[in-house]
Order: sequence, then C-alpha cells, then structure tokens
Amino acid sequence: MAVTLRGITTVLLPGTGSDDDYVRRAFGPALDRLGAVPVTPRPEPGRLLEGYLAALREAAAAGPIAVGGVSIGAAVAAAWAIAHPQDTVAVLAALPAWTGAPDTAPAALAARASAAELRRDGLTDTVARMRASSPAWLADELTRSWTRQWPQLPDAMEAAAGYVAPTAAQLAALTVPMGVAGSPDDPVHPVAVATEWATTAPRAALRTVALADFGADPSALGAAAVAALAAVP
Repeated sequence: MAVTLRGITTVLLPGTGSDDDYVRRAFGPALDRLGAVPVTPRPEPGRLLEGYLAALREAAAAGPIAVGGVSIGAAVAAAWAIAHPQDTVAVLAALPAWTGAPDTAPAALAARASAAELRRDGLTDTVARMRASSPAWLADELTRSWTRQWPQLPDAMEAAAGYVAPTAAQLAALTVPMGVAGSPDDPVHPVAVATEWATTAPRAALRTVALADFGADPSALGAAAVAALAAVP
C-alpha cells in the first residue's frame, strides 16, 4: 500500500438512514488488519451533515486522519479531503451515489420518497412496507437503524438527498489517495458513479463487490475499499 494507515485515526461516516453499527462492521475488520484506528460517529439525524463535519474536525484536531464512509458518508468524506488535504491521509469511498448535484440520482430519489412516506405514515407502517419489498439483510439493517434515528429520520434523509457531492472538477483536484468500492448490481448506487470517481481523481483505484456478497457480510464492502486504496500507485 502506497499509504500506511497503521496508527491513523480513520473516521467513517454512515450512509443515509444507516448508522455507526453498520459502518463499523463494514470497515472495521479490514482496518483492524492494517492497524488503523477506526472512529465511527453515531449519526445525529437532526443535524446529519453538521454532525459529520463536527466529527471530522474533532478527529483532525489531534493530527492527520483518514476519512471514508458509505454513500452520503463517502461524499462528505471526499469533500473534506478535497478541502483539507493537509489534514487527510487517504479516502475510503464506498458506494458513492452521485457526483455534484443530486438531481435525479436513484439514492436521492429514494431518500426523498422514504422521507415523505415516513412523514405521512409513520415509522411502523413504513418499516413494514420496506421489509416486504427488501432483501432480508437490508430489511434487518434498516429496521434497526431507522428505529434508532426516529423521529428525526426524515430530516436526515432530506438533508442527504439535497447534498451536493464533489463535482468532477473537484475530484480532479483531490491530492490524497482514494480507494473506491462500487457494486455492479446495486441500482441505488450505480457503479458508473464509483467508476467516475476512481477515474477522475488523480490518485484513485476502484474495486467492485457484488450486492449479495456485502449483504451477507458487510466487511466485504470495506475490504473492497481498502483493496482499492492498496492498488493506488
């Protein structure tokens, strides 16, 4: 690996509606093997983005950090690295959902729809419909994380759906190495976005992992991002 993460505090930000429990299981095993120090802040649904930035600032106050996350967490992490290259060692971006403005990105549309449904029908009915239409592993994950973040969960979803991720021009200015994990069969996080991130940033690589594989074992997702980082020259 061109960059070492041994002893480096690595702040990992969850995806929309997800939580610190999931992101810890996704990245923890691979980072533990490298000797990194994972930090997984619990999302604050009433101030999702502000909370993520506060966690990054707090960690970086003690020295340079690595940053990463899933979906919206990956976008916030990458934006931090672009803005704070002197404070950032590396980026681990899993399942980036869009580049630049969210517009009609599937993940943004899904977040807005879920927020509207939660506001209209409440948590219990919305979770029941979600469980009926989702793979069992995803239904279990979201039932836990959504329940933990209720009743401010719709606020978090709307904040994430409106977030402007790094643009292609900004990604091209990223100076630190980035490992990107994409999934070729995840319709919410198109692999084309992960490919764009990995080919646009000057020092980046992509590894892919099937949805069923990280559904069965979340650590496969973090392992793919770490393997991608190791492939950066």
